[in-house]
Parts: sequence; structure tokens; C-alpha cells
Amino acid sequence: MKKIVLAVLLLTVLAGGYWIYRFKSTPPSLPFATTAREKISNNLSTNGKVEPEEYTEVRADVQGLIQRLFIRQGDMVTKGQTIAELSQPGLEDELHSAEARVAQARAELSTLAAGGRTAELAEIDGNIAVLRKRREDAAANVEALDRLVKKQAATAFELREAQNAVSEFDAQIQAFEKRRPVLVNKGDIDSAQARIREAESAVALAKSRIAQNTITAPMSGVVYDLPARAGSYLHPGDLVGSIGKPDPVRVRVYVDEPELGRVAIGQPVRITWDALPGREWTGTVEKRPTQVVALGARQVGEVLCTVQNHDHDLIPGTNVNAFILTQVVDNALTIPKTAVRRERGTGVYALQKDGAVKWVNITTGASDALRVEVTGGLSDGDAVMLPSDLTIHDGDRVVPAYQ
Repeated sequence: MKKIVLAVLLLTVLAGGYWIYRFKSTPPSLPFATTAREKISNNLSTNGKVEPEEYTEVRADVQGLIQRLFIRQGDMVTKGQTIAELSQPGLEDELHSAEARVAQARAELSTLAAGGRTAELAEIDGNIAVLRKRREDAAANVEALDRLVKKQAATAFELREAQNAVSEFDAQIQAFEKRRPVLVNKGDIDSAQARIREAESAVALAKSRIAQNTITAPMSGVVYDLPARAGSYLHPGDLVGSIGKPDPVRVRVYVDEPELGRVAIGQPVRITWDALPGREWTGTVEKRPTQVVALGARQVGEVLCTVQNHDHDLIPGTNVNAFILTQVVDNALTIPKTAVRRERGTGVYALQKDGAVKWVNITTGASDALRVEVTGGLSDGDAVMLPSDLTIHDGDRVVPAYQ
């Protein structure tokens, strides 16, 4: 058994020695890439949240039970459209009572304007009619006595008594006539008009309170938040829902603190949403952050971007991917990002004319997902080594396999 183990170890040593010999005598083939001139765009990749650029909150003005809810979250509404109706017991009865008081007050004013109450006027007219009939009879009696006195068939005393009776009736009729205009004075009419105004104010107040039971949309837009539910009870100031304009939208982009220096107003921004793969929305940076806040384990600044949303597919409240184009360099000298190493600073293994590799320190500029701009250390046509499983040292000879 020991002989077998020794044999295996010997073979392993021989194989290793053979491989070292072959490696030193035959340069390994390794992947390389050459520098290229191209336009490179530096994108800052992060996440964000969609919200309406212009929105308003709809709140209840009065307390009451939501009797009917006419909208759902995501619906388009127009300004003035009824979105909910509240129920407040007693308001309809209050309105009917106030309207009845208005009708009564107007009837009283109409009676006063006509000279007084109908019953009182009828009583005066009846009394005057009776007195006039009696006066006619008394006047006829006077005429008859006057003829009799001339014939000496009646005395002068009887004639005077009859004449006094006529005068008494005239006085009574005049007294009733004087009562007619004093049935109504200016104070009575003013009081009646005041009662009308008071009753009409009560009607207006009741109607106003009933109108507050109807909640309407203060602006046209999309209902993006609707916490209210039919049958729930609202107090004054409770949130019914939020309405916002769907186009354009605002995207609140969360940029990590070290990257904030790359962001400037007016930079283009591209938005994608995992729920709609393949779709993109574009916009611009409108406002840089005024403070850095905590977002989970991150320290971020909230960059506000305005994004076009013509199809209204971006729904407020959704979480999206954001790409801010922070830099564009035309005709940049670029290499693959994977070629850049950080062993002795930032650099690459560059291929020399003799087939050996040499460590070269470089400076970098703009970058995208795959390539990075080289602003110093390399020239056009230089070849740089890409990652491999072999460990390479400065001065090692290699066979380049260009990719």
C-alpha cells in the first residue's frame, strides 16, 4: 500500500514539474482586448418611486357616513365630478322645516301688504255693511218724520231724535273706516320681512350642509390613493383620496451620497419598470436634493425628475429603476471594465512588442456598464489582458487571444 502511495506522489511531482517546464518554455494563451475609440455614456444606476407632479388631497368637510363611493383607485376623474356622498341624519328635515318657515313668513307679509289679516278685515267690512243698512233705515225714517212734521202729524222732537240716530250711524261707520289703515304699520312689515330673511338664511344653511355631503373632485386626474371605503365614518379633515395628473409624473430618484456630485439639473434620465419589461420612459433631472436622508441601510439624496407618461402606464406609488445620464464623451479611448485591476493602484497588464506583459498605471474617466474611458496611460491600438485563471506577473510572456 505504501508503495502505491509513493508512486502516486512521484507521478504528481513529475506532472507538476513537467507543467512548470511547459509553462516556462511555452507561453500561455490568454484573452486580450485592444483599446477602441467610441462614444461612451456614463449612467448612474439606482432606484426611485413614481408620484404625481401635480396632485391634491380630497378631505371631508363634515362628519358623516360614506353612503356611496363612486370611484375606484386608478380611475380618471374630471374636475367637479362627484366621488362620494355622505349621510347626515336630520339634514333633510331641517331643510323642510326652514322652507316651511319661509312660506309662512311670506304669506304673513303678503297679508300685511294687503292691509291686514283677512279675518279682521272681514269683520270691519261686515260691521260697516250692517251700520250702513241701519243708516239707510234711519235716513228713511228722517224723511218720513219730516213729512209728518210738515203735516203736523209728528213733533219736531221726534224728527231731531231720528236725525241724531243717522249722525250716530255715520260716526260708527267712520270709526270702523279709521280702523282699517291702522291694522298694519311699518314695524309689522319690517318684522315680517326680517322673519323671511331669517327663514331663508336657515334654508341656505341647510342646503349648504347638505351640499357638503357631496364630495367632488377638485381637479381632473387619476385617483392614485383611496383610503375611504363605502360604509366608513368620516370626521372633518379625514382623507377621502388623492388625485394627481398622470402626465408628466415625478420620479423621486434615490442617489447614494457618494454619487450625488455626478448629478446636475437638466441631465437626461431613463426609467424602467420591472412590471412592464421592455418599456422605457424618459425625462430630465429637475431638482437636486437639499439633504441626505436614511433609506434603509443607505444614505441617499432624493433627486426629483420629471418624466413623460403619455400612455399613463406609470402608476403613482410604483418602484422603478432609474438611470441618470451624468456624462457623455464622444470618441473616447475605451477598454473593457474587466481589464482594469487594482493591484498597485489602478492599472492594466499591457502587451509589449516582445510578447511580454507589463503593468501600466492608468487614469479613467466616464464609464458605462461594460467599458471605461482611459484618459491616461494607454494609446490607440494597445492590448490589455482580460481576467483569466492563471496568475501572471510583470514580464511574463504570453500568447494573446483577442476577443
